[in-house]
Amino acid sequence: MTHTILTNATLVLRDRVLHGTVVMDGNNIVEVGDAVSYAPGAIDLDGDMLFPGVVDLHTDNLERQVQPRLNARWPSRSAMLAHDAQCAVAGVTTVFDALCLGDLGFETERLRTFRDGVADLDALGDTGLMKSEHFLHLRCEMPASDVIELVDPVADHPLVRMVSLMDHSPGVGQYANMDRYRALRRKENIADATIERRIEELTAQRARLRDPNRRALLARVAGLPIVLASHDDRTAEEIAENIADGIKISEFPVTMEAALAARAGGMEVIAGAPNIVRGGSHSGNVSAAELVRADAVDAFASDYVPASLVEAAFLCVADTVISLPDAIALVTDRPARMAGLHDRGRIEVSLRADFVRVRVHEGLPVVRAVWRAGERVA
Repeated sequence: MTHTILTNATLVLRDRVLHGTVVMDGNNIVEVGDAVSYAPGAIDLDGDMLFPGVVDLHTDNLERQVQPRLNARWPSRSAMLAHDAQCAVAGVTTVFDALCLGDLGFETERLRTFRDGVADLDALGDTGLMKSEHFLHLRCEMPASDVIELVDPVADHPLVRMVSLMDHSPGVGQYANMDRYRALRRKENIADATIERRIEELTAQRARLRDPNRRALLARVAGLPIVLASHDDRTAEEIAENIADGIKISEFPVTMEAALAARAGGMEVIAGAPNIVRGGSHSGNVSAAELVRADAVDAFASDYVPASLVEAAFLCVADTVISLPDAIALVTDRPARMAGLHDRGRIEVSLRADFVRVRVHEGLPVVRAVWRAGERVA
């Protein structure tokens, strides 16, 4: 087999930065060295950084391709391919498509996106047309009346690798501030009377369904090769419930209290990369940079902007005390390990040849090339 050689690169390894060469034999890395190769056909990276392909455990980016404007829904297959391409050019070689299950009455189109998304991945998965590797992350709305019937037929799908337990009821999690909740609903041109009626209905619905649905979901996925996460944790009490239920990941905790309680209890914490890039949360939650400084973050996820992951890693180096290898690990090695993907996330012999080539221009990291399983995809 013909080897592909990437040389004259600044290699970001898990524990150090090394100027040298990597060699891949197709899917895997077969050599990592500290010398420049002059072999015929070697690809000179001109000193650019080379680090592992990014692993994104939670992205809603597909929703933005499916519905680029409020009243304009895009054909799902085309949207999936556009989403895939955007992930690849951002350096994301492993994508967990976070699809919502459960209707709380304000975002009904998300259910269609879930159904279409699963069908599209089934149809495209073996075609060789996808640039990134995709898995499914099921975002399950615990107070929704339909969540269990939606989860049941897809829980055993081989692409489902992650399930998160959500609660977007008014007065809870990121919607604890009721004034903000009402303001968000008004932006959707919903009348005040309708908002108040729905708040009352959803509060009663949560009291009736949240706990039995949670128990049913945990029972349904027990024993499956699925990583469980909680979503938008706010209090130490919520964290304690998650730990008791065997949930290992706190995804996007909205307070420092919740993040520190999660870490103290042995949970891992995912923070939003856009929070870093924007300099704070778009919804008024805890600053991800503060979480990094408190050593309360294990990984970043893109949430709604795939390109945020690489930029967030570099900003962490500039704005906090974290090293470059540790910052890159927040978007490569650590999310891969959280998801049980031990064949990727580091530049090491025998691991998968997923690489991102980056040059920093005036402080901004620019992705110049991407390889997945040895094949250049961007």
